[in-house]
Amino acid sequence: MEVKTAENKPKRKSAFREWLDSIAFAVVAATLIRWLFLEAYTIPTPSMENSLLVGDFLFVSKLHYGTRTPQTPLQIPLTHQKIWGTNIDSYLSWIKLPMYRLPGFSHVKNGDVVVFNYPDSLGLPADLRPNYIKRCIGIPGDVIEVRGTQAYVNGKPAENPERMLQPYLVYTKEELDTKFFLKYDVWNRRNESENWSPIAELDSVRKEMVTVGYRVVTSAKVAAQFREMGMKVVQDIMPKDMPENVYPNSQLFAWNRDNYGPLRVPKEGETVPLTALNIALYRDVIENYEYNDKVEIEGTTVKINGTPVTSYTFKQDYYFMMGDNRSNSADSRYWGFVPADHIVGKAVFIWMSLDPEGGLLDKIRWRRLFNLID
Repeated sequence: MEVKTAENKPKRKSAFREWLDSIAFAVVAATLIRWLFLEAYTIPTPSMENSLLVGDFLFVSKLHYGTRTPQTPLQIPLTHQKIWGTNIDSYLSWIKLPMYRLPGFSHVKNGDVVVFNYPDSLGLPADLRPNYIKRCIGIPGDVIEVRGTQAYVNGKPAENPERMLQPYLVYTKEELDTKFFLKYDVWNRRNESENWSPIAELDSVRKEMVTVGYRVVTSAKVAAQFREMGMKVVQDIMPKDMPENVYPNSQLFAWNRDNYGPLRVPKEGETVPLTALNIALYRDVIENYEYNDKVEIEGTTVKINGTPVTSYTFKQDYYFMMGDNRSNSADSRYWGFVPADHIVGKAVFIWMSLDPEGGLLDKIRWRRLFNLID
């Protein structure tokens, strides 16, 4: 029969060692949950208003589309680009792995609100580029067009989000004030002129400028209410003959944010002839997101790894994203397609919402807590 002595009795962990073990377990568990299941994000800009507001805190599901394996594995856990509170990189680029996606139970669909890595940040690894959130307007193979602010997908009008914001010209016979616009939620505490501003014209009799209406950014529902009051309401749309610096930034296309396309979204396995128009449309894709070793494009001549090519087959799927605040959103109209390997996950619900300008009693937007995102 074995007799235990003081020498073989197991040593009890110190309180400090138990504390360290608990911290290590919590970090590992949080890292796995963040990678495989859910990750928290916040809304910093108004590009998705009024569907998502500045100060909304979201949970984003990695399970819907399938989580990605890390391209940059040498990284401090629970960080993105920088070590908390510093400007020091939280990762080392010594090792770069191919990126794969685990099976998900869904695919990106038209109308989904999606978090993705901003593709235009080419100096960073793909999985560490800034996180953006937009609504998916076009999936692989779709033809996207915007006609007078209305998006069309394959020739049919896309369903507009209920709270989508658009600019309107509202003509009135009397001056309106902040109190009026606040009543109809056409007001922004951060900048009162951001969502409405007066329209003035020269009075031919009094020889002075008088207010005849307002430029207003609001929803179609509120615009309809203004019409019911007898106001003249028209959409504030950029003319077709006013080219803007939008993707693909080519003189071959006189497009702007309100009159855009038609543009076909690249699809994996699809082959396009490399005409002058297609080179302008898809040059950015071929050069930056297809993992080609060497691409040379001069005029209408394209060489890949030194070999001239007259057609190109896409290696992955792409998506076209737009913000719900259509006149105040830097989206695919300005910087192009989102590659499939940049998709992070689907925004599913708001777990907290804080008004950046709210006071002690109205800081939390209670009505938005635990709202599903549609």
